[in-house]
Amino acid sequence: MSEHEHGSMDTSTQEATFHGFLRVATIVGLVSIGILIFLALANA
Repeated sequence: MSEHEHGSMDTSTQEATFHGFLRVATIVGLVSIGILIFLALANA
């Protein structure tokens, strides 16, 4: 069995996936806030 070397794993795919997740979560959050504001103004 080979020796484990801390910090030697390639994490570029995981980083790209996480950045994509953050982007989608941000977009969904902003759209949700926009819909709530629209509903509040439309029902006023």
